[in-house]
Amino acid sequence: MKRASKAQFAVCIKNKGYEASLEIGKLYRVIPDPSAESHGYLRIVDESGEDYGYAADRFFAIDVPKPLEKVLLKTAS
Repeated sequence: MKRASKAQFAVCIKNKGYEASLEIGKLYRVIPDPSAESHGYLRIVDESGEDYGYAADRFFAIDVPKPLEKVLLKTAS
C-alpha cells in the first residue's frame, strides 16, 4: 500500500511583481510538481486559491508538525 506523502508548505520571502498574488511572510501550500522543480519553480496555491508556478527563490520551505498540517489542510479546503 502506498503511503500518502506529507503535505509541503513554504513561506513567501519575495513577492516583487506578484504583490496581488503573494504576501511576504505568509505560509503557502506547495503542490508537488517534479517537472516545475527541475526548472527552479514551485507550484504554489496563491491568494486566488489556484496553484501556479513561481520561482523557488521566492519561498522558504518549512516542515510543519502533523497536527498543524491537518488544521492547515482542513482550512484550505
